[in-house]
Amino acid sequence: MNLDQRHPSSFRDPSGFVFLDQESGVLLRQINTVYREHYDAFISSGLYQALISANQLVAHEEVAARKAAEPMHAYKIIKPKKVPFISYPFEWSFSQLQDAALLVLAIQQKALERGMTLKDASAYNIQFVEGRPILIDTLSFEKYISGRPWIAYRQFCQHFLAPLALMSYTDIRLSQWFRVYLDGIPLDLASKLLPRRTYFSLGLLAHIHLHAKSQHYFADKPVNLSRRRLSVTSLLGLIDNLMAIIKRLYWDPKGTEWGEYYTVTNYADQSFEHKKSLVGEFLEKCAAKSVWDVGANEGVFSRIASGKGITVVSFDYDPAAVEKNYRWQRRNREKNILPLLIDITNPSPSFGWANQERDSLLKRGPVDCAFVLALIHHLRISNNIPFQYIARFFRSIAKNLIIEFVPKSDSQVHRLLATRPDIFPDYTRESFEFEFKNFFTIMAREHIAGSERTLYLMRARSTTGK
Repeated sequence: MNLDQRHPSSFRDPSGFVFLDQESGVLLRQINTVYREHYDAFISSGLYQALISANQLVAHEEVAARKAAEPMHAYKIIKPKKVPFISYPFEWSFSQLQDAALLVLAIQQKALERGMTLKDASAYNIQFVEGRPILIDTLSFEKYISGRPWIAYRQFCQHFLAPLALMSYTDIRLSQWFRVYLDGIPLDLASKLLPRRTYFSLGLLAHIHLHAKSQHYFADKPVNLSRRRLSVTSLLGLIDNLMAIIKRLYWDPKGTEWGEYYTVTNYADQSFEHKKSLVGEFLEKCAAKSVWDVGANEGVFSRIASGKGITVVSFDYDPAAVEKNYRWQRRNREKNILPLLIDITNPSPSFGWANQERDSLLKRGPVDCAFVLALIHHLRISNNIPFQYIARFFRSIAKNLIIEFVPKSDSQVHRLLATRPDIFPDYTRESFEFEFKNFFTIMAREHIAGSERTLYLMRARSTTGK
């Protein structure tokens, strides 16, 4: 087959692969004949229907086999329901990773009860759809062999338990190690970095510390899985134990730079309400169906868009703000907002095999509209990024822009300049507009009442070479 048809993230599993149907432009999944026995058991056992009914697995429909990308090896072709936005574990908050871990364990429970098992437990097989985690890999299941241990146990510990323990006990920022360790955080490394008191937690002692020592001991020794016997009852006990440990892990979202932003903002109530009203009006004017809220903090303005039925990716680089945003979204059963941990000054790159296995943030766009609210002064002054670079970047990710200009007279800018010399003579509204006009057409501008700030609606120019 033409390898260009395969999705770059779908080449490792011999059971099948995702590919692009050239006629319709729709992503399909080929199930290879080598996986036939397991797929048929997955369907006939009732596991597929049970997971679909519980919204724990992405639904699919079978389509004509003639669409196969590699007919010689094809057993079936399925069309999975489209996931609106693909995110990665290092972009999730603590509670998002925790919820994803509990989902994997709940699915494994249901699988064992129906004579099946998860053959892998990669966090990359989980996505967030309509506010909740969901498994997207239909080919993650295989028939359970009596007495066989859970083959995905090590991967679960590396992808979920170890990072959650490190985030809870050591430092929330260690979730970013997913960028380096694509198959999860090595258990020996996690064991070294966890505080000594975790040795007194029987769960972490067994599943991380002793597990790491066992890995080291058997690293150069052959292991015969057929000689290791574990009953279904023992496996279900293992899952229950892991669930209890995961649920006990906790992180309190406080003490970060912007975690308490809305308690120290300089907005008067009148200004804040007027700004929210203007954002709603501008959204109506640009008729956006999808929004990226850049620097969203706890997602107050994301909710304006979601209230209009718009799908929102709501991201910020502060882990406490993103955690609070997700907890609010989960508590209120908000289906249109996806909170993510993304630093717009260092957005997620393309990574994995040949730098193509996982897409960068830019490749996951463009979006209909981006919010850039109370952010421009941080980009220009805190990060020393010229207006021209900022404008070019936002044109690459958004067709429309709702952006707020914060002048030097604003107390928040005073705060930024209090500890550094003012080397930004071009930080004026006139210079801002001049540079952005090279990449956008200004459709509307409104003064925010009770402040010196200005809100703009801009539409990206289609010119090239800027």
